[in-house]
Amino acid sequence: MTGFSWPARVYWEDTDGGGVVYYANYLKYLERARTEWLRSRGFSQTNLVKDPGVIFVVSTLSVDYKRPARLDDSLDITCDVAMDGKVCIQFAQHIRRGDEVLLEASVRVACLDAQSFKPKRIPAGIAGAIRDTTSYEGASST
Repeated sequence: MTGFSWPARVYWEDTDGGGVVYYANYLKYLERARTEWLRSRGFSQTNLVKDPGVIFVVSTLSVDYKRPARLDDSLDITCDVAMDGKVCIQFAQHIRRGDEVLLEASVRVACLDAQSFKPKRIPAGIAGAIRDTTSYEGASST
């Protein structure tokens, strides 16, 4: 079961000259899905910068490309999320075309103070949203 799912379509701008999604553009799909996960829980990144003054940055990323996505494909990007300490969130993400897994990714995101860029505890509301979300095994819940 997946904690969150976000649909996307492959457009010409996402592809190389052969109509295959350029490898770096998959990271944009993953980023957008994480942003939409936050939004679905009632958090706007623009508002988070203002109050409580935090931003999220990718600290670690591991990607396993399985199959290519192509022009006009309808994709489903998923996020399974878990706390990883007091300042980090661990995402297990997949990009699928129907039932076919095209990409698997593990993404660790750190919470930083928006002014100093120093690590900052994840706000309680977001931590609560993570606890309320179906988590995947393999990430620490401390």
